[in-house]
Amino acid sequence: MGKGARKKGPKKDRRPKVRDVFVARPFEGLAAEPELIAMREFVPSATAKLQLAGDAERKVTLGTVLPMAAAAFVRSDGEVFIGMQVQTRSSDISRDLGRSLRWALDAKPGDVLSVPDTTSEPAEGERLQDLLVADAELEVTLHEDFSWWLPEDSDATGDVAMSLERANAAIMPTERLSTGAYWVLAGEKAHLRWVWPADENRLLQALARLSAAGQLSLGDESRYAGSFRAHGLLVPVWDLDPEAHAREWIEPAKELGTRLQQALESLDDEPLNAAERRSRDGLIGRQLTLR
Repeated sequence: MGKGARKKGPKKDRRPKVRDVFVARPFEGLAAEPELIAMREFVPSATAKLQLAGDAERKVTLGTVLPMAAAAFVRSDGEVFIGMQVQTRSSDISRDLGRSLRWALDAKPGDVLSVPDTTSEPAEGERLQDLLVADAELEVTLHEDFSWWLPEDSDATGDVAMSLERANAAIMPTERLSTGAYWVLAGEKAHLRWVWPADENRLLQALARLSAAGQLSLGDESRYAGSFRAHGLLVPVWDLDPEAHAREWIEPAKELGTRLQQALESLDDEPLNAAERRSRDGLIGRQLTLR
């Protein structure tokens, strides 16, 4: 060996590189995909019971936000919670949530997982698709505040109390109109945000078909505002009359959903015509940033 040369350590001492492949549509294959995306991205305070594959007796509650944005915790009364809106993520959100779920199933009352495991090597059987009943939809319950963090007749103290106060102050009035469709009152504006579990290109074509036919609104005092992307799906957004109550939009949303589904199905037999292609080009330029 030449003078000054450094001897390399044995290969076994070197850490193997972890190939972390980005998953663009992390909840694909789950019937709950639209609700999972909504709870992750814009629903403020909501919970839903998860149906675990192979263990129907075990109860786990999925929540939008947990105290201090924790990944999971076990309440003092033993109820297990998994948080959707956390501060860190890997390239596969489904794996992050699956790991948090597996941690919570072995945790004890009072235990808290502050952040999801985003650094361990990927392994088989740890994604939500592996742990949940795939065709089970989520029955989402909306809340006016975050009091569900606590057992009944309990008061928050310390950091939890501060986190609870901040979280309650940030809530915008929200109502669920149908699967993946949420009305929200954002200050002086009201919106409908609708997560559609359809291929982005096909959904855009269906929206264009309705737009060209003048059928893309929910009626008077509403207009199509644009769309944003979230976890592999396109989420259309409509501006609504802020003076109207959320329940006034339930039937118009149902009718719009029927028209949009029919437009999607028609694409198999009838491609877009010239007017519809122009509408599609216009819709492509109306991308929104959710704040």
